[in-house]
Amino acid sequence: MLVTDNQTELSALMAELQEEAVLNLVRQCLADGVDPLVIIDLCHKGMIQVGEYYEQGHYFISGLIMAGEIMHQVGQLVFPLLASRITNGDSGTIVLGTVEGDIHFVGKDIFKFLVRVHGFTVHDLGVDVPPSQFLAAIHEFKPNIVGLSCLISTVFKSLRETVAFLKKNIPQYMSPPAYVIGGRVDEIVCKDVGADYWTNDGMKGVRLCQKIMGKS
Repeated sequence: MLVTDNQTELSALMAELQEEAVLNLVRQCLADGVDPLVIIDLCHKGMIQVGEYYEQGHYFISGLIMAGEIMHQVGQLVFPLLASRITNGDSGTIVLGTVEGDIHFVGKDIFKFLVRVHGFTVHDLGVDVPPSQFLAAIHEFKPNIVGLSCLISTVFKSLRETVAFLKKNIPQYMSPPAYVIGGRVDEIVCKDVGADYWTNDGMKGVRLCQKIMGKS
């Protein structure tokens, strides 16, 4: 489906925290037959911009909270339409969490839903997750992929320490998972923190996980 003006506007309105306008446009996009996954992905792009505005000092904590509330309401409109697409989880196993020092959950939760729709089993550890908790989950669930979310650059140090800790402490008899970072990240951050892959786009993240599993 081609991206329409309405769809392009949706990300911008989300970034501007225009609650009523976002929800009205989501309803319009659904009425126009836009794939709910596309809607979620566009709103996620707006959330990434909100995080950038926060770091630049244009938004404060209240802005992040408001963005989360808007995204929650978007989810109430969209997620019921996607529930029937969730499969039995045979695509692979992912341990997912927001790293220690970061309490953002919206992007993580969107990604979780998207990969579940595409057949992945996801064990969500929540937010502000210490390295030891990630390690315990790896021992318990033996995931193919560990997803580490980070929306603010001040937590990159925690991200780096988490990846290093996990690589050092996973026993040799276990197959090491692929480490995928997401959020306010890029190739430079990926190399700096020692991760294997990165994504700042929900659907691209799904395709990346499928590629890691050899299914795309």
